[in-house]
Amino acid sequence: MVNSTQVSYFTLTAFFDTGLLRYLYFMIVMLLYMFIVCANVLLIVVICMNRSLHEPMYLFLCSLFVNELYGSTGLFPFLLVQILSDVHTVSASLCFLQIFCVYSYASGEFFNLAIMSYDRYLAICYPLQYSTRMTHSKITVLIALTWFYASVLCFIPVSLTVPLQLCGNIIPKVYCDNYYIVKLACSDTRVNNIYGLVATSLTVLCPVALILYTYMRILKVCLSGSKQTRQKAVSTCTPHLASLLNFSFGVSFEILQSRFNMNSVPNMLRIFLSLYWLTCQPLLNPLLYGVNMSSIRNICKKLIFA
Repeated sequence: MVNSTQVSYFTLTAFFDTGLLRYLYFMIVMLLYMFIVCANVLLIVVICMNRSLHEPMYLFLCSLFVNELYGSTGLFPFLLVQILSDVHTVSASLCFLQIFCVYSYASGEFFNLAIMSYDRYLAICYPLQYSTRMTHSKITVLIALTWFYASVLCFIPVSLTVPLQLCGNIIPKVYCDNYYIVKLACSDTRVNNIYGLVATSLTVLCPVALILYTYMRILKVCLSGSKQTRQKAVSTCTPHLASLLNFSFGVSFEILQSRFNMNSVPNMLRIFLSLYWLTCQPLLNPLLYGVNMSSIRNICKKLIFA
C-alpha cells in the first residue's frame, strides 16, 4: 500500500509520443496563450482606465476577464512544459495547486456569469430603480463574494484529498484532476464523494438556476415591452448567453468523461474535449464582449490604432 506521504509525484498518461510534432503543438498552444493574455489584459486595462466604463456591467466583465487570466495561467504554462517533456510527471504539491486553480476558475466562471445575469435582470426589469439597487458597494460585495465563495468551495476538496492513502500515482489526463486522484485511494473516500456531489451542485446547479430565473423574468418583460426594450435585451444578453452555453457544454462533457467510460472516443478527441472548457472560454469571451459591445470596441480601436 502506498500512502499520500510517499507519493511525491503523479504521472499523466493521456499524453502520447508526437515526435517532432511536439514543437508544432508547443507553438500552437503558446500562440493561444499569448492571445488569451493579450486580449484579456487589453480589455481589463480598457475598463479600468476609462471612467465611462465604470458601470456595473463592465466591472462584472472585468472580474470575468481576470478569472479567464487566472484559469489560463493555471493550465497553459504547465501544459507547455508537459508538451516538450519526455516524461510526463508532476510533483504532488504542484498537482494539487493546479487542481485548486482549475476548480476555482470553473466555480468563479459560473458565479461571475450568475451575477452578470442578475445585473442584466435588474437593468431590464427595473430600469428606473437600477441605480439604487446596483450600488458600487453592492458591486464590490458581489465580486468579493464570488471570488471568496469559489476559493473556499474548491479548497475543501483539495484538503480532503491530500491526506488520502493512495495505491498508485497514474492520472489518465493531460492535467491534474481531483476526481482521478480520489479514485486512486485505498482508504475510505465517502466524504470526498459526498462533498464532490455537493460542491458540483453548488458550483453548477445554483448559478445556472439563478441564471434561468433571471432570463425567464427578462423574457417576460421583453414579450410585454416595447421594441426598444427587446433590442436592448438582445444586445446585452446575447454574448452572456453564448458564453454560458459554451462553458456549460465544456463542463458537461468533462463531468461525463470523468464518470463514464470514454475509451471508444479517439484519444486525440478526448484530449481536445477535456481541454475545451479551459481554453475556449478565455478565447471566446474577449471576442464576444470586445466585438459585440460598441463602447469597448471603440476604445480598443483608439488604443490599438492611435
